[in-house]
Amino acid sequence: MTGKVPPKHRSGCPVSLALETIGDRWSLLIVRDMMVRGHRTFKQFQGSGEGIATNVLANRLRKLEGGGFIVGEADASDGRRVNYRLTEKGIDLAPVVLEILIWGARHEASGGAPCAAVDNMAKHREAMLAEVRRRWRERDATPLQAKSGEWSWP
Repeated sequence: MTGKVPPKHRSGCPVSLALETIGDRWSLLIVRDMMVRGHRTFKQFQGSGEGIATNVLANRLRKLEGGGFIVGEADASDGRRVNYRLTEKGIDLAPVVLEILIWGARHEASGGAPCAAVDNMAKHREAMLAEVRRRWRERDATPLQAKSGEWSWP
């Protein structure tokens, strides 16, 4: 028998199940970098300033890919390089990442996003999420930026 053994879960609670999959620090930061900064390659993730070790990054990319959150595609110009892309399941995390960012900036940040920027993000949630989805659909890897000063992301 060569089938995969289904993972054993702590409980059937949806919060617990979600945290088992994406609840570690690095996975959500990788998703954030893909959504906001347009990161696609191992080197870009490693250079994000978070200090992730190469073995941890490789493990989390495999975990996210295995969980159906991202997909790795060979680079058209260099087949040895992999470009990662969020799947629909992965892009569905955009509202969660935005809310964590707003919450963290309001309650836990020390020198992070200025209050005005956070208030602006909170005020224009739907516009930000629409832009994240548009960029994902169009495979636009440019960093997320405000349109007409409506919102910003640190």
